[in-house]
Amino acid sequence: MTAGTDQALDVGLVVAAHGRHVVVETPEGRRVHCHPRGKKSELVVGDRVRWQPTGDGGVIEALEPRRNLLHRQDEWRSKSFAANLDQLLVLVAGEPVFSESQLTRALIAAAQAGIPALIGLNKIDLPSAAAARARLLPYAHMDVTVIELALKAEPAAASALLQQQLQGRITLVLGPSGMGKSTLINLLVPQAAAQVGEISQALQAGRHTTTTTTWYWLDDTRQGALIDSPGFQEFGLRQVAPENLAALMPDFAAHIGNCRFHNCSHRHEPGCGVRDAIERGDITPSRQRIYESLYEELSAQRW
Repeated sequence: MTAGTDQALDVGLVVAAHGRHVVVETPEGRRVHCHPRGKKSELVVGDRVRWQPTGDGGVIEALEPRRNLLHRQDEWRSKSFAANLDQLLVLVAGEPVFSESQLTRALIAAAQAGIPALIGLNKIDLPSAAAARARLLPYAHMDVTVIELALKAEPAAASALLQQQLQGRITLVLGPSGMGKSTLINLLVPQAAAQVGEISQALQAGRHTTTTTTWYWLDDTRQGALIDSPGFQEFGLRQVAPENLAALMPDFAAHIGNCRFHNCSHRHEPGCGVRDAIERGDITPSRQRIYESLYEELSAQRW
């Protein structure tokens, strides 16, 4: 399979993928079980492809150029999992306590790919919301949009607020277990469970579909969609060079121009504008720790 366009072939959208099996949706809304030519598949949800029918489905011949691409990683490798996004929504809550490191990795990955990101603070009806709100304050100061939700306690208000942010956009929704991601998807896409069943059957994946990234249209106009990616694996940042890390963290980037040395690592050099900002309290200690940890991780990956 090669990148490019063959106008003689049908165009389609990848709405689910599991191994070498993908579900391609036609412009008319028909969904077809397809597979790529060859043994290897690097197709992800959100890809636009050129395909042609076969007796039992279809075969993918070409991948259209991507606007952007996100990666996730495990202990051994980094793997792409979603493409052509308009925005990223990271859902967090005060209970259970969210990981600021996971949140930061997601925001860095989005920034590196040129994808706008927003944070949804769920369960604002609970006492734990105050502490979560305080932890998110630095991100609001970085001009990251933070929307507050009570998905179970006030579903109508939450739905109206989310529609404002999501309508007409392709949004990848992420959230660790317990943050309310399933509640959000079921609220905005009532037919989600039925779609999962249809996709499971098309992929011949059975219960394994629970680990499959899936596309849901928000309404019949098919202008906006949610992409659900199960779990909250670490975002792959192997594509980020350590010397570029600070530029992808807005609170650090704001002070890079004040550094004495153009190749400053912001860790120990004299005359560092970032370290001056840390001492003044313009950058929080938690953000500094995350930066130090990521810098070491990315530096180690280069060897």
